[in-house]
Amino acid sequence: MSGEISMIGSVILALFLAGYLGQQYLPPPTPKVIGLDLGTTFSSVGVFHPGSGEVEVIADEEGRMSIPSTVSFTSAAVLAGHEAVELADRNQQNTIYDAKRFIGKIFEPGVLEQESARYPFQVINNNGSAEFLISTNHTFAVSPEFIGSRLLLKMRKMAERQLGTPIQKAVISVPAEFDERQRNYTVRAADLAGLEVLRVISEPTAAAMAYGLHKVDVFNVLVVDLGGGTLDVSLLNKQGGMFLTRAMAGNNKLGGQDFSQRLLQYTRERVQQEFGVPPTLKEDIHRLRQAVEAAKLKLTLHPSVTISVPLHLQIYNSSESPAPILFHAVVTRKLFEELNTDLFQKILAPVETVLKEGHVEKEDVDEVVLVGGSTRIPRIRKLISEYFQKEPNTSLDPEMAVVTGVAIQAGIMGGSWPLQVSAIEIPNRQLRKTNFS
Repeated sequence: MSGEISMIGSVILALFLAGYLGQQYLPPPTPKVIGLDLGTTFSSVGVFHPGSGEVEVIADEEGRMSIPSTVSFTSAAVLAGHEAVELADRNQQNTIYDAKRFIGKIFEPGVLEQESARYPFQVINNNGSAEFLISTNHTFAVSPEFIGSRLLLKMRKMAERQLGTPIQKAVISVPAEFDERQRNYTVRAADLAGLEVLRVISEPTAAAMAYGLHKVDVFNVLVVDLGGGTLDVSLLNKQGGMFLTRAMAGNNKLGGQDFSQRLLQYTRERVQQEFGVPPTLKEDIHRLRQAVEAAKLKLTLHPSVTISVPLHLQIYNSSESPAPILFHAVVTRKLFEELNTDLFQKILAPVETVLKEGHVEKEDVDEVVLVGGSTRIPRIRKLISEYFQKEPNTSLDPEMAVVTGVAIQAGIMGGSWPLQVSAIEIPNRQLRKTNFS
């Protein structure tokens, strides 16, 4: 008996030494499972590197860490990401964005008409499901999951180029409020991109994992996710190694695009005041929009920025093409905040609702986690810190929080070492999201 025990002990010791030596001296295996954040406005892909335990968010050919969630159809090709955005103004009817808002949903006819009214492309009702009508050499309809698949395929190819190996498996994130049908249709989009989804994880849970909250002693976690087009607030309750989503609220018509639109409207009014006519050419409006978006980003770091845009304004009655005029304006952070005061205040309504429905006082929130690029705006961070009387957790790039957490989960699913503590998500099918607008 003692001989058998000794033999078992020797085998265990040998396995331990083999594992240790493997980790120390053998090259780590290439990741085989990717983490995907298919966002409403931007999407990202990441991998967990075995051995080092580091997460790499994979950049595109130009070094950009995320791609716009936009797909454009031409007679010659289907373009995704930045290439699609470049065609957006010239090919509006065939350039689809915000497809995530429609995926897997069943709409009443009137509701779908109302939702689709704000888009330049045509949304049609196919037995309650939304489809997008494309007209190139011929007219055809595409589904939201097909749009998602083109984005996922692009990110898959980005990962394969970076890692130098074929990728067939993934973990993907979805909003916490997605029901079973919406999750299944997101998985269907991955199938169309040639990917097997090993796990679907909610975005707030992914963000909490990215911040390492699955490994520390916290109980209540509030996740504020403010991206380009939507606001989502979730209250997570951690019980051991498990996250339970206790309450959700949000505003699916509030995000960075709305803040940019206020500044764009201001610049258009300034153009009219200075030159007597507003910008009307698509190219001029496109340049102004790009300048405004760049200014918004710079104002997170600087108290003021200068906008300089050449415009082709028809100031005089003439059949000749107008000569370019340089529009020049200084925009301060204070002005930007004043233009968006009412929109910023709307952020607190879902926060208060989540605390109320989760039966938690704001003093009992252990961590406030910020997700999404719009949470970089200083006034928004100040608003949240004043409300909770403590600083939110900003140790990560908020735009990369979800994809980082999904990549960690992908590494765990792929058996990567060093092994990480995994947070299990408890699905709550009875939970409903309160929406503000």
